[in-house]
Amino acid sequence: MDKKHHYQVQVDWTGNLGTGTSTYRAYSRNHEISAGAKPPIPGSSDPAFRGDPLRYNPEDLLVSAISACHMLWYLHLCAVGKVVVVSYNDAPSGTMVEHADGSGEFTSVVLRPKVVIAAGSDAETARRLHEEVHRYCCLARSVNFPVSCEPVIEMQVA
Repeated sequence: MDKKHHYQVQVDWTGNLGTGTSTYRAYSRNHEISAGAKPPIPGSSDPAFRGDPLRYNPEDLLVSAISACHMLWYLHLCAVGKVVVVSYNDAPSGTMVEHADGSGEFTSVVLRPKVVIAAGSDAETARRLHEEVHRYCCLARSVNFPVSCEPVIEMQVA
């Protein structure tokens, strides 16, 4: 039997500069994302769309969410598969195309995890498990664009 999981967040626009959305330039795109007692995430739009470059934009959050989902599943599969990961870093990137009418869509996300495994762990298994993650990561499975992975596996130096 399939289990259902529900996620509830709150998004509050904090960008009313006094006249609301009276004109395109009259308001800030700033907002806060919260979920229960967790610390709020300061959000805005991409600076290309009049957003605050010091705040996370939805595009940042989408790319980071896919990366985090991949990482968490990868770590799980490594633990089950007897591959000891001692370090994991990713520098993912996403490509979004903006159309002439202002609409947009992501066309790809590329994950670039750098994984250090303990001496004695199998590097080929560590590499293969990155491919297996795509069977499990709910975020990569849910998007309508390709998510590719270019892992680098290194053996821990004693």
